[in-house]
Amino acid sequence: MKDLSGGQKSRVALAELTLSAPDVVILDEPTNNLDIESIDALGDAIREYKGGVIIVTHDERLIRDTECQLWVVEEQTINEIEGDFDDYRKE
Repeated sequence: MKDLSGGQKSRVALAELTLSAPDVVILDEPTNNLDIESIDALGDAIREYKGGVIIVTHDERLIRDTECQLWVVEEQTINEIEGDFDDYRKE
């Protein structure tokens, strides 16, 4: 593992996580150190995952790709966004 790049380590961690099949997965900035191909694969995996997935990210591409329910944390509050990412951007 010590010779792997950051992106390769992320892929190994995601594979291990998928094999353990938890009910809920929490991903904090999961696209850090990933190339475009890996980000696309991550989006596919999130969409196909049978359990719940909580993603903390600033990656607009991943947000759009997963078509997730949006919750925004700001000023010590959590707000659900009605609609999609474009609706959020209009606010």
